[in-house]
Amino acid sequence: MGAAGQLRRRTRARTPPRTDDADDDVRCEACGSGEAAAELMLCDGCDRGFHIFCLRPILPRVPAGDWFCASCRSPSHKSAASSSSPKPKKPKQFPLIQTKIVDFFKIQRSPAAPELSSELKKRKRRPAGALVVSKKKKRKLLPFNPSEDPAQRLRQMASLATALTATGAVFSNELTYVPGMAPRSANRAALEAGGMQVLPREDVETLNLCKRMMERGEWPPLLVVYDPVEGFTVEADRFIRDLTIITEYVGDVDFLRRREHDDGDSMMTLLSASSPSRSLVICPDKRSNIARFINGINNHTPEGRKKQNLKCVRFDVHGECRVLLVANRDISKGERLYYDYNGSEHEYPTHHFV
Repeated sequence: MGAAGQLRRRTRARTPPRTDDADDDVRCEACGSGEAAAELMLCDGCDRGFHIFCLRPILPRVPAGDWFCASCRSPSHKSAASSSSPKPKKPKQFPLIQTKIVDFFKIQRSPAAPELSSELKKRKRRPAGALVVSKKKKRKLLPFNPSEDPAQRLRQMASLATALTATGAVFSNELTYVPGMAPRSANRAALEAGGMQVLPREDVETLNLCKRMMERGEWPPLLVVYDPVEGFTVEADRFIRDLTIITEYVGDVDFLRRREHDDGDSMMTLLSASSPSRSLVICPDKRSNIARFINGINNHTPEGRKKQNLKCVRFDVHGECRVLLVANRDISKGERLYYDYNGSEHEYPTHHFV
């Protein structure tokens, strides 16, 4: 893996601080305090104040555009204008029906497709009589190990479908290039400032194996759960070994200069070019996979930093930039997944993360 300082995590454009003195007497409807004015925002519907860290789920920063509290977003709750803190509403569960899930993820089933066990064993088997050379082993990436139970894999897929549906996104497991945004020709790893490490051939094969497994419904052992504080978050549904590929970070690719005032909280740096006009970001708000729902650590506390069990690494894959989330230690079943949203720039605000 590359040095931590060379990585880039989720990035967002900076939001100017509030300077309106007329709002000095505004207090948070949740905690009753008027402190932390820079993180106290007004609902554009009812003018009530809320700290971004008192909301459930919390917001990482004050949005640049209009923002409406839960009462104003829901017509049926207009009469609740005098209530205190907006209550998070549990999302509607995606139907646990195989045909609907297969259609949602466009899973392709083929009788000729190799079984998971045989394909993985083929990668691990040493040819008979092969010469064993004693030398220091290179750390290689590992493919994820799907749950054996088809019903459990169905529940895992349904949990992701629930989160994507609730956030208005559709499933995609590849970077997408949409007309009017950055073209695929703009994604050139050679433009990276300082260069980008090349993903070794064997690791590329491992990544492709993970993609093939998902295409036929052999899913990573992950569950998307809804937490009233953190929002959607991801946990391991079985033991995951160190260096396992968890997922690729995907979405629509666009130029960073076009997203300077974007309110999305999930943009990821794809290319940090020497020329800023060529820098690219991944925008997963419309098309995405499970990577969008993996939460970040609080960089400002020892407890927050201890939670990190994934690393986010950008690689040169056949001349194009790709972003992978990889386990950086063994992960137990039931453990939530976290990685550091910030690289050397430290511009993503994580001080209110749990």
